[in-house]
Amino acid sequence: MPAADLIAAELTLTGRITTASNATFLGSIGDTVVVYKPIAGESPLWDFPQGTLAQREVAAYLVSQALGWDVVPHTWLRDGPLGEGMVQLWKEPDPGQNPVDLIAADQAPQGVWKHVLKGQDENGGIVELIHEDTPVLRRMAVFDIIVNNADRKGNHILAMPDGHRYGVDHGLTFHHEHKLRTVLWGWLGEDLATEEQQGIAQVVDGLSGELGRRLEDLLSAREVAALAARCEQLGSAGMFPAPSGQMPAVPWPLF
Repeated sequence: MPAADLIAAELTLTGRITTASNATFLGSIGDTVVVYKPIAGESPLWDFPQGTLAQREVAAYLVSQALGWDVVPHTWLRDGPLGEGMVQLWKEPDPGQNPVDLIAADQAPQGVWKHVLKGQDENGGIVELIHEDTPVLRRMAVFDIIVNNADRKGNHILAMPDGHRYGVDHGLTFHHEHKLRTVLWGWLGEDLATEEQQGIAQVVDGLSGELGRRLEDLLSAREVAALAARCEQLGSAGMFPAPSGQMPAVPWPLF
């Protein structure tokens, strides 16, 4: 469907995603299936300005595009049945793939996995949080660092049948204070790949041009400056950072 139609054609609601913390609907624009999150349905938060989550989702898409990695499905702002909100192309994941998993500590999963943390289940058994060790998931981890994602849960990663991974639910991003909470800590201390460094450099370049101009309409000047500072810091360090600060390093719940 042409981009103009995605903005102007009628958006019809077909269902509601009840597991989401904010009002989230499944809808369609012609034959195109979309997710719609009206600004009016956003729950107030103590640490993020009210009514800004939809704009942050769109900003996350723009940064994903600047990186060149297609981390975030096409996302835009438009009017809808419940007012202006974020609209995102629906991506149907493969239920047979689990890029992030919680397993018994004595299990040995096939393939190459990164171990993040250990804990106890409700029965006192030892469990481990793990995620796959793949370039596409590494790129998502880099993306999360520079957008300061405060809520990368396991089920916010959509596993596509072809091996691609999409990240969704990016309303809690771009805060000017450090708020990184993610399940993707498996590469802690590892050097960034050349491709990852190049992606960060592309965002830095974009911030002085079209990307920066578009983000000015979605984020505060302080938040855009913090984004630039995170890119510069990560690029200079050249490695995946460790958790820092007083807040938890992982979201809760994990999925």
